[in-house]
Amino acid sequence: MTRVLVVTAVDLEARGLARHLGLTRVPGSEWPHYRGGALDLVCAGPRATYLDVRAAGVASTSLVISAGVCGALSPDLTEGDLIVPAVVVRATQRHATVALPELRRAGTLLTVDEIVATPEQKARLWVETGALACDMESAPIVEWAAARGLRTAVVRGVSDRASRGVSADLAAVVEPDGRVRTTRAVRVVLSRPRAIPEAMMLMSGTNAALKSVAAALGRIARTHA
Repeated sequence: MTRVLVVTAVDLEARGLARHLGLTRVPGSEWPHYRGGALDLVCAGPRATYLDVRAAGVASTSLVISAGVCGALSPDLTEGDLIVPAVVVRATQRHATVALPELRRAGTLLTVDEIVATPEQKARLWVETGALACDMESAPIVEWAAARGLRTAVVRGVSDRASRGVSADLAAVVEPDGRVRTTRAVRVVLSRPRAIPEAMMLMSGTNAALKSVAAALGRIARTHA
């Protein structure tokens, strides 16, 4: 059986997708790594910093998928909408994704280097790039796969609308390795009470996004079984 390598940025994404897809934790793994059927799912950290190390144990990979959440740039998108871009852009670089018979590809996804914190920043990026949504991992994941001669696709779900950004203090609860620091999240809530409804809305959007992504990954997995 050839494997489909699914890469997320954050442990929360990996655990959510694994739960929806019925994947089990790989015994002895020091980082989030789940497996089931044709799928191997790893958490590579923000900006896919740890991808090379964490993908090393996945053999016979036929397809790499950048999966997880993204932030909407287009005002037409809402939480849970599925984004399967034909193109991923970062700065002046453009990367085509592969067509998947199970999913319809459309539009562009923008990979950014920093969290897009405000609706105003999102509006500017939408006007400047025409991208439907943004994330921080897809471009490096596509580049990593291309360097190894592997096909790559992107399957992302919208967690926050164009009318909302992600506050820097909430974004900072994610460690560089992709794990969420609970104590840091508590400090944010205690120091800024308005972070509570923001965090609840983001979590609700994240859950909707991961449910959509898991359904799409399930369709892909069945064709690779």
